[in-house]
Amino acid sequence: MVGGAPRKLTGFQGGFAGFKVSPAADKVLIFADRLPNAPSLAPALAKKDPGAGEARVYDKLFVRHWDTWADGTHSQLFVLPLTPAGAPGDGVAIEHGLDGDTPSRPYGGAEETSWSADGKTVYFALRVAGTTEPRSTNLDLWSAPADGSAAPVNLTAANQATDTLPTVSPDGRSLAWVAMKRPGFESDRQVLMVRDLASGQVRALTEGWDRSVGSINWSADSKKIYVTAQDTQENPLWSVDVASGRPTRLTREGHVSGVAVTPKGVVFSMNSLVAPDDFYSLAGKGRPARLTSVNAARLAGIDMPSVSRFNFVGAHGDTVWGYAVKPYGSTGKVPVAYMVHGGPQGSSDNSWSYRWNPAVFAGGGYGLVAVDFHGSTGYGQAFTDAISNNWGGAPLEDLQKGLAAATARFGWLDGDRACALGASYGGYMMNWIEGRWADRFKCIVQHDGVFDARAMAYETEELWFDEWEHGGKAYYEDPAAFEKWNPVNYVQDWKTPMLVITGEKDFRIPYTQGLAAFTALQRRGIPSRLVVNPNENHWVLKPANSRQWYREVLGWMNKWTGK
Repeated sequence: MVGGAPRKLTGFQGGFAGFKVSPAADKVLIFADRLPNAPSLAPALAKKDPGAGEARVYDKLFVRHWDTWADGTHSQLFVLPLTPAGAPGDGVAIEHGLDGDTPSRPYGGAEETSWSADGKTVYFALRVAGTTEPRSTNLDLWSAPADGSAAPVNLTAANQATDTLPTVSPDGRSLAWVAMKRPGFESDRQVLMVRDLASGQVRALTEGWDRSVGSINWSADSKKIYVTAQDTQENPLWSVDVASGRPTRLTREGHVSGVAVTPKGVVFSMNSLVAPDDFYSLAGKGRPARLTSVNAARLAGIDMPSVSRFNFVGAHGDTVWGYAVKPYGSTGKVPVAYMVHGGPQGSSDNSWSYRWNPAVFAGGGYGLVAVDFHGSTGYGQAFTDAISNNWGGAPLEDLQKGLAAATARFGWLDGDRACALGASYGGYMMNWIEGRWADRFKCIVQHDGVFDARAMAYETEELWFDEWEHGGKAYYEDPAAFEKWNPVNYVQDWKTPMLVITGEKDFRIPYTQGLAAFTALQRRGIPSRLVVNPNENHWVLKPANSRQWYREVLGWMNKWTGK
């Protein structure tokens, strides 16, 4: 059917999170939250005991994850027939006996599933939960018959680290995915793997390429794979030759995502520090052709800032990169907004964001400076690894040297009127700076940052992250590793005015960390302000809350820089 009004295809009860249609369009894979080992999409959920109270009761972790309390369900896969008349019935479950979520929670989606070319098999990523789930990064790839006739088979049982992004080639002969090597480390390098589905032979296609593959799309002829991978503050599109494993960079500046392969080439979304997403196409080795101007009307009359890159010699004698964003039309010196990214394995890269947008700070009259300190991604795995068990060491040295380098190079930056700001790991660094880089900043903005490493070790949900970052052990096994970089131990040296922001639905770095930081500031008589979002998680996502966030942050900075 072409055109016409939308019509309902399914009739099962209860909601679902997503779907993927088989290559022949005769089946549909449904992702839905149901009680463990549900045989089909019905019944949707168990009925609540009318005699029960309001208490939640748990016997194992996770009790909560990201921003949601565990409700006893798993994200599961079901297959329905797809006909011209619709997708009738309740479908059949294909994950017999597995205890886990597919797609994974909280971020996983359709990219963690793939149909075989003949539509008879579904491949998916799943981490067996059990009692080890909060400490395990061991997602495995599984194959299951689409008719639910047999139990799934684990294809990557030998690897105890992450395997994910299963993607079958158009010719049906190969399965590609990404794999990490180190169990428990969520930011290990993701190597592109290829399995011959007939023989079972596996090749690590990009083992010799020191970059981490972030997405996978096969070419129409199955001879190359389009991937994204960060590289020195950019997130380009690359093609990887399947025969040789050789990567070729296809785009230069900008952040690429949403890749789709067409008979004539590739279509993808791309943004930058000064431009939100639009669609582009690329055929052969030419330059990307812009296809859309979605925000042209909204951006009309808005003058974007200019961006300058710089580098300097940081910790360990390594080259460290950063950028400075200059307000449009400014002629004199401007105060500095020194932004520290989160992750901590992340990057202040050339990308657009509706949270922590550098152009907004420049629009407010600030020269925004950001540095990709040790631990940042896009510079090779050794550089990324350098932050683990070293949160307050090399990164702080890089930040100190980076601000000095930026203010020396760019005369329009007023280094005497600087505010530091950051969220997540960046928020941790704000608390660390309070006690370890005294008197440098006029003010600080701390969002969802770790204040007390001991409490964090017991309050956070994904234990693998916090334990890996402090040497691989639990707090009670090696308390010295956590206390070495613990901001709470230096509260006696705090003196800089701080704005503290937190979300009540943040279960990654719980809001109690923000409350504790604010209490410390108030108890010491340091000018401070607390902003609590009751319905936001680790991020601020609602438009009205985002506008309020920018008003609070810029207002705080204006107050203390005298702007």
